[in-house]
Amino acid sequence: MATMTSSSSSRRGVALLLLSVLLLACRDPVAAAGNAASDFEEDGLSPKFPGCDNPFKNVKVMYWVDGTEMNALTGITARFGGVLPVTASATQKQPAVLAGSIAVAERGVCTYLEKASAVESSGATAMLLVNDKNSLEMMACTQNDKVPDLKIPIVLVSNSSGLKIFSAMDGGAKVNILMYTPTKAAFDGAIPFLWLMAVSTTACAAVWTTVVVGEENKKPPPEAGDQEAPAEPEIVELEAKTAVLFIVVSSCVLLFLFFFTSIWSAWLLVIMFCFSGLQGLHFVTSSLIVRIFKCGDAKVKLPLVGNVTVVTLAVLPVALFVVVMWGTHQSSAFAWVGQNLMGICMMILVLQIVQMPNIKVASALLISAFLYDIFWVFISPLIFKKSVMITVAKGTEEGPSLPMVLKMPKEFDVWNGYDMIGFGDILFPGLLVAFSFRYDRSHGKGLTDGYFLYVMIGYAFGLSFTYVGLYLMKSGQPALLYLVPCTLGTITLLGAQRGELSQLWNAKA
Repeated sequence: MATMTSSSSSRRGVALLLLSVLLLACRDPVAAAGNAASDFEEDGLSPKFPGCDNPFKNVKVMYWVDGTEMNALTGITARFGGVLPVTASATQKQPAVLAGSIAVAERGVCTYLEKASAVESSGATAMLLVNDKNSLEMMACTQNDKVPDLKIPIVLVSNSSGLKIFSAMDGGAKVNILMYTPTKAAFDGAIPFLWLMAVSTTACAAVWTTVVVGEENKKPPPEAGDQEAPAEPEIVELEAKTAVLFIVVSSCVLLFLFFFTSIWSAWLLVIMFCFSGLQGLHFVTSSLIVRIFKCGDAKVKLPLVGNVTVVTLAVLPVALFVVVMWGTHQSSAFAWVGQNLMGICMMILVLQIVQMPNIKVASALLISAFLYDIFWVFISPLIFKKSVMITVAKGTEEGPSLPMVLKMPKEFDVWNGYDMIGFGDILFPGLLVAFSFRYDRSHGKGLTDGYFLYVMIGYAFGLSFTYVGLYLMKSGQPALLYLVPCTLGTITLLGAQRGELSQLWNAKA
């Protein structure tokens, strides 16, 4: 499946684990507006009839338990009923009881219209309906429905969200609720930072071995029992058939997560991410220390472990502390900082371990990934009734959020959501960027007459086009749809123009 250039069993294990993380990273390559809100704000999703023609709106459901504000929930309005205000200041908190307040009701077996009519007749000012599924649904009408003149707003929340309110009410606590339909901010200030993070990570990983590790620092394999600082990680060289196999396995993993998503599978991904993040932090930090301070040879002998460099002894506890703190505080407001740090270091290490020798392999991998993205985002709803990739990417409300993304908080977003980009959207094009850099060096090319600079520019433009598409279409975009033509297309056209396409196709870089 791959060609190993070292016999170190421990590093081979790390390489294989990181490769499996690379496979799992494929399952979330959607550069999405990581919003806490759902994606139902489309008037054309269901038919409209007189009295049943309200636009679907995302609802922010704020609630307080005995005066303590809890994390806001996300709901969706109905085609019928009253209209909620667009700002919190235009409404007020109301008790979660029946008469004269907000009625919190279970979905039950009644139709939406029957449930809403019964609640309004009881004197409630609004209805918060708890779905019997862990998802949101469009509350619409059919042509045969007799739509009553409902005045109260009707909002649906998922089962897990509603259970939070029910549990507080069952415990005798005083629950107050405030609901409104905020509008999205016109400017998303997180996107430029996320774009810069992705582009910088791709460029940094491509030049890491030369600029940071330094070719002069490359050493022979360590003696038995030695634990070297990671100056030159083991290399896994991809083949064309391996590249295609990645996509097949990724599709199987994606389908498994689609049908069997659970808290346990989410935690398994978190554990794998923590281990690979630890390896990445150790590698990146150790490489920087060795490069800056010209050290790394000093060793101490530890029982059961053998010789360990002083650099490793100093770095590994700190890296472990970062990983443990992130793993135990994933819900904190600043958890994204640790996740990004671990993810960037892990991707730098992956792009040192996994390499493509030529654009023949790059074409097999990137074109397969390109088709993978299109199929699982746009075509899969025709087969599975919903987008498999987007469904898996959202995860479950009960378990931890899936960590295979770089994320930035939306500072101007009332939903307090995140912009995200999947690791696959950096790793797959990053393999081609890293190849172009190695090819330029091995063929004595400079910055302007080589390929690295132009492929990097193509990646930067491709990512920009992704966010333009995100803005225009108002929905998550499969970034590889834009990145593959802008990177693989750039090096192919430039190679053909220079008469070097055959060399690039059969290179051994």
